[in-house]
Amino acid sequence: MSDSPILLLDVMSTLVYDPIAHEIPNFFDLPLPKLFEVKHPTAWVDFEHGELEEDDFYDIFLPPPYGPVDGERLKAVLHDAYRWLDGIEGLLTDLREADIQMHTLSNYPVWYEVIESSLNLSRYLPWTFVSCHTGVRKPHPDAYLGAASTLGVDPSRCIFVDDRLNNCEAARRTGMRAIVFESASQLRDELVAHGVLQR
Repeated sequence: MSDSPILLLDVMSTLVYDPIAHEIPNFFDLPLPKLFEVKHPTAWVDFEHGELEEDDFYDIFLPPPYGPVDGERLKAVLHDAYRWLDGIEGLLTDLREADIQMHTLSNYPVWYEVIESSLNLSRYLPWTFVSCHTGVRKPHPDAYLGAASTLGVDPSRCIFVDDRLNNCEAARRTGMRAIVFESASQLRDELVAHGVLQR
């Protein structure tokens, strides 16, 4: 249907397991609070914005003696760590079979290509809106309004899904519907309630 809802889906901790809590601290041999303490103050956000080249990120993310980062080794760890959250692949399959239009709306650097290499996420939905290419991160209003504009639809046509409440609240302020992700079964129930899927 031409007026059917369009899903805009966050990726990390919504579709895909985020290795930030375990694998990344283990890689650096630093507890997560210490990693946040010593890391470069803006490198990650700049990397997600696409304003910092990958090699430059590895050079500055951690100061000596912790850095520079061995980027290829880190990406190998990430490749092995990325996995679908429980029940998500089945839900995406059902959405695809129902011919529901879906797009990513993700704050992430070029490492999204590692997710793609590991999981082939684009079997289900395209990497349409990734901050390293759009240059804007959620919860900035332009992340949502820009997506709707690119798709040529009013924001009210879109349903945004994210595990972060503040990102969902920001989407609602632009006129989108939004679902705070908790689990695949909860998301399925809410999509049924929104009329996207049949029970």
